[in-house]
Amino acid sequence: MSETRDFIPLNIALLTISDTRTLDDDSSGRILEEHISGNGHKIYERYIVKDNIYAIRAVISRWIADEQVQAIISSGGTGVTGRDGTPEAICVLFDKEISGFGETFRTLSYDKIGSSTLQSRAVAGVANATYIFCLPGSPNACTTAWEHIISHQLDYRTR
Repeated sequence: MSETRDFIPLNIALLTISDTRTLDDDSSGRILEEHISGNGHKIYERYIVKDNIYAIRAVISRWIADEQVQAIISSGGTGVTGRDGTPEAICVLFDKEISGFGETFRTLSYDKIGSSTLQSRAVAGVANATYIFCLPGSPNACTTAWEHIISHQLDYRTR
């Protein structure tokens, strides 16, 4: 006897970390929004914040505390240059880190960008039963993460 599961749409909050982007030119946020909606999930809120660990933490903390938010996806600020501080802002909020996420993401990215994938500090974890995925800011990175990892992890039907 085979068990089938019905799809359960989630409320997903999107955060873009950028000192220069706006909602009008945030291509990574737009791509994630299209993937999320296209898979039947709901965009709970979409926001852009400057690359400042306390500003990032404030937005993420608000969403973690909101019972209506089941998942958060951020893009940007995961590199190794000056103001890239997303992992420092968010990892301290995790109850549990999903360490395999970053490893899997970098493995998938290697085929596309070679050893430059080492500069990505993509991370994921869970806080207050809310799944959090922190992605690089490039549109290709967001598509890779969504199509090959996140879409499956946020789909109740995935075994």
